[in-house]
Amino acid sequence: MKVLVAVKRVVDYNVKVRPKADGTDVDTANVKMSINPFCEIAVEEAVRLKEKGVVSEIVAVSMGPKQCQEQIRTALALGADRGIQVETDAELQPLAVAKCLKALVEKEEPQLVILGKQSIDGDNNQTGQMLAALTGMGQGTFASEVNVEEGSVKVTREVDGGLQTVELSLPAVVTTDLRLNEPRYASLPNIMKAKKKPLDTTTPDELGVDIAPRTKTLKVEPPAERQAGIKVADVAELVEKLKSEAKVI
Repeated sequence: MKVLVAVKRVVDYNVKVRPKADGTDVDTANVKMSINPFCEIAVEEAVRLKEKGVVSEIVAVSMGPKQCQEQIRTALALGADRGIQVETDAELQPLAVAKCLKALVEKEEPQLVILGKQSIDGDNNQTGQMLAALTGMGQGTFASEVNVEEGSVKVTREVDGGLQTVELSLPAVVTTDLRLNEPRYASLPNIMKAKKKPLDTTTPDELGVDIAPRTKTLKVEPPAERQAGIKVADVAELVEKLKSEAKVI
């Protein structure tokens, strides 16, 4: 069984993100970049399925500039077998990513596609659902547990009311939530081995995909700074300040 896993290059979650001086975009110059945390969970789940003997091959896919190969190599070091980069310097929005993934699904014919439920930069939570719609596959989103059986996969997903378990016929699309697993760290020997694993490069044009953006970012600005709070001695003082200063009651 082949699994296709998408990994996205994003600003590391430990970095404080700042907008550019002109407000056109987020400033990524000289900023540490990493795999999107939800994508790391997707890679880890694919590797665990392979360790169970369910999966025979893991293909890691990333889209964006040439530097995305760093994140693909990280996925290879974590246990993926080979990588594919869809190279482009253009802005990629969820629909364009889903279309590129659809083209790769048609080419690679995986039985399972695993993606992070969202990226920490755009927070769109759209690509997995769009891919499922474009390919006609069943989808199990926000997965906290994944069990592959003969010809199907059971996905326990987190919903507002608790947990819901769905059974999907393969091939299927699964998007991962935080509680699915805890990703491992890549060991030094595996990092060295990853450099020798195959990594193919293609482009949206070669895949026959139109990646023109459907929306335009007008301005990027940081959230307003919050004022420091104050301590009050008792409830009476709190009520007085809410009346006279905050004027909310």
